[in-house]
Amino acid sequence: MNAYRQAVPQALAMPPKWLGQYAEFITKNASAVSQIESALRSLTYIIPGRFRESAIASESLHSGVQLLSLYHDSLLAKAIARLPSAQRPHPSPHTRYTRFWTERSPTYRRIAVVLQMIRYTELLWEMAARRRGERVRWRVVVLLETVKAVCRLLLMRLTNSRPLLSPPLPQREVDPSALEEQPSSVSPSLNGTESPPSERSDDAGWTMPRTGLSMPSLPESSDISSYLLSKVLTADDVKPPKALLHRVSGKGELAEILYILRPVAYALAMQRWSSDRKSWRPWLIGVSIEYGARQLAKRDFQERVAGGLRGLTRLEREELRRRGWAMGWWLMRGAFYENITKAWIHGVTKRLRGKPLLDLIGGVIEDYQFLWDEYYFSTATL
Repeated sequence: MNAYRQAVPQALAMPPKWLGQYAEFITKNASAVSQIESALRSLTYIIPGRFRESAIASESLHSGVQLLSLYHDSLLAKAIARLPSAQRPHPSPHTRYTRFWTERSPTYRRIAVVLQMIRYTELLWEMAARRRGERVRWRVVVLLETVKAVCRLLLMRLTNSRPLLSPPLPQREVDPSALEEQPSSVSPSLNGTESPPSERSDDAGWTMPRTGLSMPSLPESSDISSYLLSKVLTADDVKPPKALLHRVSGKGELAEILYILRPVAYALAMQRWSSDRKSWRPWLIGVSIEYGARQLAKRDFQERVAGGLRGLTRLEREELRRRGWAMGWWLMRGAFYENITKAWIHGVTKRLRGKPLLDLIGGVIEDYQFLWDEYYFSTATL
């Protein structure tokens, strides 16, 4: 009985211990882990069409790598937070903004994680549902788009009616090798304590003996210009994180809601006219809603923000530009793809056949074409 009582606490303590060891391993080998993740993602690009059931195998691998990378991002973010302020990389506006909300609101963080997990696995869910028939497949597609829209509306509410960013979580922007240079200062021991300053590596600069603070090392003579430019502060750098996006109201809020609900409306239209794949009605509904939301948002910025579109912050301009480029995916959706793009792709791949190297590119395009032909989420951008 005593042995049993001793074994239970030991067994319960094993998973946290293993997680701590795994986190320490990822931090100390961040560069190698990033290379492995990139290699696995590259592998998913060449698997489709190579063998039977390759599509679901490739997407399973891709989804697994993406989910694992999401967990690794959180580990590396904690490691960076433990660095001395002088050694932390300068975050981008996107990272500053999303980090502010994830740290301020646990609800925002949970919803954003759920949203990202759905984005990483939605095509896999559609592939699995398609085996049960077209009716089940479209029910799953509409359900996933509805859940994502609810998550985005909640995030918009939590950020006090600010436009949404994609992705809603901080991204990995630090050079992984920078974390490996000082493993003792970045990676905590299993009991959560840091190594004393005297045991830290001096590779990144000189450590003052009395205070234990580190002075950053000087750059190479050939890298002075880029080093100085990295230290220059812009207007966005001194703004509070939540001021990097203007709050929306009136027409701006309506535009953002339309943008969020557009995938749901398009999925419902595709479900309604699924028997006629060349019907232009779903495509026109989706394009009209997204284009109308974009123009409405621009008009709201012109009227409400000082300086109009020129008065937008860098983060707002980047998000507006990203949404503009994402509209190009309408060339690969619905009736436009079925009536125009598919024939053009067939013509290109036919001309590439029999030509050195170009034939390989044409083969890859043909292998991926079945994804664009058969699956809704293969061209989803939101």
